[in-house]
Amino acid sequence: MTTLSRADVEHVAHLARLGLTEDELTLLTAQLDHILEQYAVLSQVPTDDIAPTAQTIELENILREDLPGPSLSVDEALAGAPERSGDWFAVPAILAPTTDPR
Repeated sequence: MTTLSRADVEHVAHLARLGLTEDELTLLTAQLDHILEQYAVLSQVPTDDIAPTAQTIELENILREDLPGPSLSVDEALAGAPERSGDWFAVPAILAPTTDPR
């Protein structure tokens, strides 16, 4: 695999609008080149017999079972409401009535 040049890093930094110092360019060139070398090593791992997956670890539901339980009465639920209409919260309308374009 070819190595990453300083000019490559400067070009990418320019495209990303990063103002890097000379020391940062030197450091990033070495670090990014090392990362690409590691990808080259990983690309040699035989993966033909491994099924494609989006998740690398098994997932399991960690939520508790949803069981019905005691809840508030209507009066308790509406006790802090600024306005109510019978057994419902009263709120201002958010949609204007439509007009017939005819």
